[in-house]
Amino acid sequence: MIADIMLEVVLPVFLLIAVGSWMQKVFKLDLYTLAKINFYCITPAAVFMSMYHSNMSGELLGTVTLFYAIYVLILYIIGSVVSRSFRMNKGMKAAFNNSIMLDNAGNYGLPINALVFRGDPLASSIQALVMSLQSLLTFTYGVLSIQGAKLKGNYRAVIIGFLKMPVPYALLLGILFQAWKLPLPTFLSMPLTYAQQSMVAVALLTLGAQIVKYPIRLYRLDVYISTFLRLLIGPAIGISIVLLLGLEGIAAQALIIASGMPTGVNSSILAEEYDNEPDFAAQTVLISTLLNIITITALISYAKTF
Repeated sequence: MIADIMLEVVLPVFLLIAVGSWMQKVFKLDLYTLAKINFYCITPAAVFMSMYHSNMSGELLGTVTLFYAIYVLILYIIGSVVSRSFRMNKGMKAAFNNSIMLDNAGNYGLPINALVFRGDPLASSIQALVMSLQSLLTFTYGVLSIQGAKLKGNYRAVIIGFLKMPVPYALLLGILFQAWKLPLPTFLSMPLTYAQQSMVAVALLTLGAQIVKYPIRLYRLDVYISTFLRLLIGPAIGISIVLLLGLEGIAAQALIIASGMPTGVNSSILAEEYDNEPDFAAQTVLISTLLNIITITALISYAKTF
């Protein structure tokens, strides 16, 4: 099973990431434009279509939301304890907590989910919901934590940024259209489907182009601690919550795999935007993504036992 997962899921993902990295080195891609295409077009389309075609019940939606709330709360507590133990300053504490709480549920998690579950509507909708919750966390806690450390207030930008996010609107519309059984006319369903189908390739190429920006530095202990918490403790927490909630089957598998994603690129983007430990943030993204080759393979294999 391990060999099959490596060949059929992990290798295709990292092959596209490698191509994106190569293209960035050779052609110097416009990462700003790529990020905007992903954020404002492809990801909202994928989220909407995943929820629209979902057979997720209201009860399961609430359960996934509860899972995620418990999950990030435990990570926050662990991050706060560790950062206090190492006597990190406020800025570093914010960057450290973001590195373990803000994972790559979008342009890495969605493709992994699509490959593992072969586009299963329930699995896709669970990952889309997790990604939407992750986006909300990024533009609320993620920004607030840094602003609290660097700007001492002035949260107007947080509110504006939150209202500009397309993913929550796509999530809500997808749920409403699915609940009310509203038909999509062809002139809407076809472009949304095309955008959704492009998601895996475009998201992974973009991720590869983004992470190659950062040179690897192998001397930072705090990066390894963050990576350990993100790639090993995160999944352990996810598995524990799944067992606590009594989840089984596709729902349990999707949530366990979702808990094993590497640090999200957004944590690095926020660090650069507010000049808050950008080198640390970049290293956690790069190193956790590379090491995830090993951890996600083992996690997928374990999740399949549920």
